[in-house]
Amino acid sequence: MKQSKRDIINGLLFISPWIIGFLLFTLYPILSSFYYSLTDYNAISTPNFIGLQNYVQLFKDDLFYTSLYNTLYMIVIGVTLIILTTLIIAIALNDKRLKNVSFFRVIFFIPTLVPTVILSILWIWLLQPDSGLVNTVLNFFHIPGPGWFASLTWSKPSFILMFIWAGGNYIIIFLAGLQDIPETLYEAVEIDGGTIWHKIWYITIPLLKPVILFNVITAVLNIFQSFAESFIITQGGPNNTTNFYALYLYQNAFLYHHMGYASAMAWIMLIITLGLTLLLLKTSNWGKVA
Repeated sequence: MKQSKRDIINGLLFISPWIIGFLLFTLYPILSSFYYSLTDYNAISTPNFIGLQNYVQLFKDDLFYTSLYNTLYMIVIGVTLIILTTLIIAIALNDKRLKNVSFFRVIFFIPTLVPTVILSILWIWLLQPDSGLVNTVLNFFHIPGPGWFASLTWSKPSFILMFIWAGGNYIIIFLAGLQDIPETLYEAVEIDGGTIWHKIWYITIPLLKPVILFNVITAVLNIFQSFAESFIITQGGPNNTTNFYALYLYQNAFLYHHMGYASAMAWIMLIITLGLTLLLLKTSNWGKVA
C-alpha cells in the first residue's frame, strides 16, 4: 500500500510541470475567457458583469453574421476543393510508376514550411490585378484576369486557391493512408479487368474514409482559426467579403477593445466547431472502413 502511494506521488511529481502548465496556460485562460464573456471589459478597466448581454448583442450584429457567412463559405466551398485537390495529388504521387516521385513530394510539401507572413506577401504579388504574375500570364493568352483579392467576387476564391497551394500537410496524411492499402487489392481489380477508376472508387476511397474524415475535420478547424492571411492581405475587405470569423474576433478584442464581446465570440466559435465536428462524426460513416 505504501509502495503504491509512493508510486502515485512520484508519478505526479514527474508530470507536475505539465499539470502546472496546463492549469496556468490552458485551463485558467479558458475559464477567464468565459467569465469575461459575461462582462463589459476593455482590458484596462475592471470588468463589469452584464450577464448574457454580449451573447444577445452578437445575434443583433450584422457584421457577426457576415463574418460567419464568410467562414462557412470557406468551409463548404473551400474545404471541399482543398480535400478533393490534395487527394487527387496524393493519389498521383503514390503511383510508383511516376519518376522522381520523392522530388515531387518535396515540391508539394515545401509551401507548408513557408511562414504565414511570407506566404501572404507572396500571394499578394502573384495576384496583383495589374502587375501580378498570374494576370500577366493570363493577359499573354488574351484572357482578362480578375481583381482577385480586390474583387467582391474573387476575394474568397483567391484565399481558397492560396490554401490549396499550401495544402502539403493534407497530401502527406493522404499519402500515409494510401501506403497502408495492400497492393494485392489493386492487383485483384486488375485481374477482374477493372480500370484505374474502379481502383479509386472501390478500393482507395472506401479504405481511405477515416483519413478523409480526419483531414476534413482538420481543415474545418483550420479555416475557423484562419486569421493572419486575411489580416495581412485584405484587412477584411473589400466590403467585408474576407472579414472571416477569427479576424472579426481580433478586431473586437484589439481594435475596438471589446474584450468581453470578443470572448463571447470565442465561445460561440467553440460551440459551432464542436457542433460541426460532432455532426460530421454522427451523420456519416466516414470514420469507419467499409
